Order: sequence, then structure tokens, then C-alpha cells
Amino acid sequence: MNAPAHNAAGRALFAAAGRGVIAAAVACAAGVGPAAPLSAQQAPADLVLINAKVYTANDARPTASALAVRAGHIIYVGTDGGALALKGPATQTVDAGGRTVIPGMTDAHAHLLGLAEALRQVDLNGTATYEEVIARVVAKAKSARPGVWLGGRGWDQNDWPVKNFPTHDALSRAIPDNPVVLGRVDGHALLANAAAMKAAGVTRDTKDPTGGRIERDASGEPTGVFVDNAQGLIRRAVPPTPPDEVREALLAAIAELNRWGLTGIADAGVSRRGIELYESLARDGKYSLRNYVMIADDSAALEYYFARGPQSSLYDGHLWLRAVKLYMDGALGSRGAALLEPYSDDPGNRGLLISPPEHIRAVSTLALRRGFQVCTHAIGDRGNRLVLDAYEAALREVPVKDHRFRIEHAQIVDPADIPRFARLGVIPSMQASHQTSDMYWAKDRLGEKRLAGAYAWRSFLSTGVIVPNGSDFPVEMVNPLISFHSAVTRQDAKNYPAGGWRPGEKMTRNEALKSMTLWPAMAAFQETELGSLELGKYADFVLLDQDIMTVPEHDLLKTRVLGTWIGGVRVYDAGLVP
Repeated sequence: MNAPAHNAAGRALFAAAGRGVIAAAVACAAGVGPAAPLSAQQAPADLVLINAKVYTANDARPTASALAVRAGHIIYVGTDGGALALKGPATQTVDAGGRTVIPGMTDAHAHLLGLAEALRQVDLNGTATYEEVIARVVAKAKSARPGVWLGGRGWDQNDWPVKNFPTHDALSRAIPDNPVVLGRVDGHALLANAAAMKAAGVTRDTKDPTGGRIERDASGEPTGVFVDNAQGLIRRAVPPTPPDEVREALLAAIAELNRWGLTGIADAGVSRRGIELYESLARDGKYSLRNYVMIADDSAALEYYFARGPQSSLYDGHLWLRAVKLYMDGALGSRGAALLEPYSDDPGNRGLLISPPEHIRAVSTLALRRGFQVCTHAIGDRGNRLVLDAYEAALREVPVKDHRFRIEHAQIVDPADIPRFARLGVIPSMQASHQTSDMYWAKDRLGEKRLAGAYAWRSFLSTGVIVPNGSDFPVEMVNPLISFHSAVTRQDAKNYPAGGWRPGEKMTRNEALKSMTLWPAMAAFQETELGSLELGKYADFVLLDQDIMTVPEHDLLKTRVLGTWIGGVRVYDAGLVP
């Protein structure tokens, strides 16, 4: 079938493991007609929203004009009259003025701590030359004491006139007295200056670690670029950020998400220390986010959380701890993605395996026994095949029907492997904005033939799987509507190329909406609580200034978020709607 089946008879999501079809049975038992007037025994709504164009992401009732909320949950979806019938003396009323309301958006693959860190560092996104990178860091260095480490993130040599990896020489000359570490946009490579390499004890004699690569010049000296696991050689020397500064940065990052209409994320790889900080904020009522946390691949952390057992809807639905994040390979932009054949623009290089396949299989097997989901990063066609093989072996050993294992990114997949996702019940968690960032140079890396399985959303959807959408922020911009636009147009912000890049892989707007609302919830075992606007679910919704389901495609990115509500409480207000 062309999309997951949605059955209005009930809420249970099932995985037909034999056919590998993931489907949702989501009901809308109320809100189909006017609500009866309140009786003396009935509590009124806390909030009613009226005069809206509501897109519910629920096939049983796809649109409405109003909704009502009590105790953080939706109690009505339907007409203005029906919602107003639930109004009491203290009920808050929001008149949307005919504007659009959609379910709270969820980024199905993101890095909250990475965003918090990025907000504190030098922003290198959009730099058009290496010289511009250096200039931005120099500006920061003017206010830094000698010896203080400086950080930045976002450079991408593919956007520069010279597309080779940079070398540290110019950066080291410009900033000799401060160690500098600059993360590449994909997080799979960094550039260190001479002071940073000296502080880390890296020399020409330092060996490449397993799953990592130190870029070297013709004489064997490190050039300053460290790929994948080699990054640890530098990062181990960076002083940790004080906890109070991390906490404040996290609060700023969460506020940034709410500003863009995000009410939830799937947080791809968090340490125990990070999770405990999240729990502290949630206990204090300062966590305006629903976070489906993937535990980082650390043996001690996994032992701790496996013993604790799967945890869902903690702190009134703000944290879930029932998934694990693993890594198979690197990224395409830094030529670390594991390919079946060598890179077209780097003969002899087939990428890197960050983890051995045996590790993926072993952790997957244990996770199945303990009731945890496994989500594995795989970008290249070899990386994806190896993960599918590992999952298949684990599932043979521990058959679990509704496991919802995921492959994060699934960017380059051999067409022969695409049907295997459906057969195994594996969810491809993809990021539409990656396609529109990578399309300029993907052919250089892969050649024409391998593009057949590149960013292939329609090919996946046609097998019956869902494709939850995200941004991988801070790799891409936080704004989830960028991914919506990319999904339906396969064009960049300047509407290039005409008609879209490989347009046969586009999503419809209805699919794109679900890819950032209902499908992320389904991919995280949350579909009875989140993802659509219907009876009993959390009242998470977003008010937009234009209708993203009907405006011309070239106007989609002009859309503004006017308000964001989580559990019926407004967590972002643009100040334009009462």
C-alpha cells in the first residue's frame, strides 16, 4: 500500500511482522458533532480554541474549526458551537481569526544538548569560505583570555570555492594562544588548531583509532581535521562545561524549539549525565518539551537503564526512556558513510564503520530481551545493509512482533534493501532537509546509479512503512517547516531546482504533515498520547499565520508560528493573537 493504514475503530498500533507493514489504528470517538451543554456535574474546559482551520492528522476527522482542553488533554474536536458549549466562567478562549492550527510538531531525530552547546559557540553555518570561518572565530577570540578553549560548529567545505577539507595552518596563525575546536556541520568531523592538538597530545605519531581517521598531509603530519571516532582524540582534552551553564543553555534551547512550533523531539543519543539533567528540569516544571530520549551507546549507562526498565510518560508526559542510540557509520559529507562501492570522488575509500556489526547485533538482542527499542545511525548503503542484517539476526534470536526498531537517516540505501525495512518492521527515520542540503554534491560522492536509493521517501512509503521526519539539529536549522517544505518540494529555500531534485520521491502535504506529527509519535510508541488532535490526547498544538496545506509551495517558508501550546499551556507567544 502507498501509506500506513489508519483504522478509525481503535487506537492500537500494530506491526504485521510477516508483511512488515506498520499501521496505526487511531480513533476519533468524540468531536463529530455539537457538544451537549454542560451539566452541573461536568467540569468546564480550561481552554477553548475557535474560529480556526484545524488539521488534526487524524484520518477519521481530518479537519475541524475548534477544540477544547481540560487538564492538559483534548476533550473535544469539532465545531465552534460544540467547543463553546464546554465553556465556563474561568475558561480561556482563543479566537484563531481563521488561521491554521496543526498538532504540535515533533522532530523525530534531533540533538537537544548539541543545540544547547551550539547556542553558546561560534555559529559557522552558512560560511561561504574558510576565511569567513576564521574571521568569525577571531571576533570571538578578541574577548577570550589566552588559554581558554574556543568552540564553533557548522562549517561545510562543500559550500566553499575550494571543497577540500581545510588545514589548521591559517586558523593556527590567526589564533595561536587559544585552543580552537570547530565542528563540521554534520557533527562527524572537526577542525582543531595547533594549540588544541598540542593540548590533546596529538602528533604525527598518533594512530588512527578504529572507526576514525586523522587527515594528514603528504609528510604524515595531522592537518587538523579529525573524522568520526578520531574526534575523541581532541574532545577528550576539552574542559567540561559547568553544570549551571549547561542548564541555562538547555532552557534557551527548549525555548528556541517552542518558538518554531516544536512540542516534542526524539533525542538521538544522550548520556546518563544529560538524562539526569533533563529529569531535574522536568521535576522542577521547567521542561516545556516532550522528549523521547535515546540512551547513548555507553556500556555503563545501558546497564543502568536496562536494569531500570523501559520508562514512558515520565513527569506528566515530558520524558520517555525506552530507546537506545547506536552508530554504524559516519556521514556522507565527510566521506565517512559506509558504502558498498568506493566513493566516486575518492577511489579506494568506502567510508568508516564506527561500530562493528557484531556490537549492533549484541545490543539489539539484549534490548529486545529488556523491552527497549534500538535506533541505529546508518547513512551509506553498506551501513544500512549491515544494520538490517544485525537487526534480522537479533530478531531471529529474540522474536518480538512490535519492536519498532529504527534506522536513523537511511539516506543512501541499495534499492534491493528498501523492501527489507517493511519485511522486518524497521522504521526509516529520515530528515527531509538533509536531501536539500546534500543534493548539490551527492552525485559527486555517489555517481548517478546510487542516487536511485538516495533520500528515497516515496520508495519507502510505497512499501507500507512510515517515514518520520526531522532535522538532526543542530546539523540543520531548527525550523521544522524547512523539513515540511523539503518533503513536498525537494527544493531549497530558493526553490531550486525547478520541479525538485529527483521529484518522484516527494511526499504529499498530508504525508509531510504526518511525518512531523503522527508518524514520529508512532515511531516512539506514543501514538495513543501524541501526534494528532483527538479525544484524550495531550493538547499540544501550533497556531500558524497561513495555511501550509494550501498555500503555494514557494510561500511555505514564509509561514510564521504565532503560538505554541503544550498540554493546553501556551509556551510560545508571538504576541499577535489574544
